[in-house]
Amino acid sequence: MTYGVAALATGSGGLVGFVLGLIGGGGSILAVPLLMYVVGVSSPHIAIGTSAVAVAVSALGNVVGHARAGNIKWNCALVFAAAGIAGAAFGSTLGKQMDGQKLLVLFGILMIAIALLMLRPKRGLGNPEVALTRASARHLLPRLLGIGFVAGAMSGFFGIGGGFLIVPGLMAATGMSLIFAIGSSLVAVTAFGVTTAANYALSGLVDWPLVGLFIAGGLVGGVFGSRLAGFLAGKKQLLSQVFAAIVAVVGVYVVFKGLATLGYI
Repeated sequence: MTYGVAALATGSGGLVGFVLGLIGGGGSILAVPLLMYVVGVSSPHIAIGTSAVAVAVSALGNVVGHARAGNIKWNCALVFAAAGIAGAAFGSTLGKQMDGQKLLVLFGILMIAIALLMLRPKRGLGNPEVALTRASARHLLPRLLGIGFVAGAMSGFFGIGGGFLIVPGLMAATGMSLIFAIGSSLVAVTAFGVTTAANYALSGLVDWPLVGLFIAGGLVGGVFGSRLAGFLAGKKQLLSQVFAAIVAVVGVYVVFKGLATLGYI
């Protein structure tokens, strides 16, 4: 690995971490395009496998803070994550078998869809007292298992954190409020990322030196992003909208590039 590639990998990880620290989510969706088109990873599958490791580590780091703040509904989160692990194993196995360029086109379409979802206002309504108990299991358990599996499959197939699916999925399954859904989602994101990364690693589709540089850059970027977020707290909605627009533009580029490579345009 050249010094130039190492610098680009560290800088790309720093950008992802900066976005995560600044707006609190969504940054990991840029990991695969950055690895492909900035760092120069030639294989879409290696880019996905490598980003999955970085996503898992980033989510795990954020779990600690939310756990200390009491923002995790552990019973709900663990059941959702357990179902999603099976889904992530299935989805990542399917993703590995798909043509890399076709997978990239679908990934680009997903980026556009995520951008549109990010533009929707987030609602904090819900029941902050909801919990998975023996009494509520009959009602909550089927939903947690079903939605968890689907979210995990999507996360594994595309090699992303899947928070944009997991947060509303937890709210739909349990009725919990947004802050608990965000905290609980990080448990699932970590589990899905580890599962996907392990599946790709078993096939030799993870570039471990890049993983280290990407994570190191992400840690530094996250610190600066978090500090800037404190100064721009009143403009967080605007920042999220700007970032959503960037994600949409990158998504269009990924789709165009993939279709061109496949010879469709």
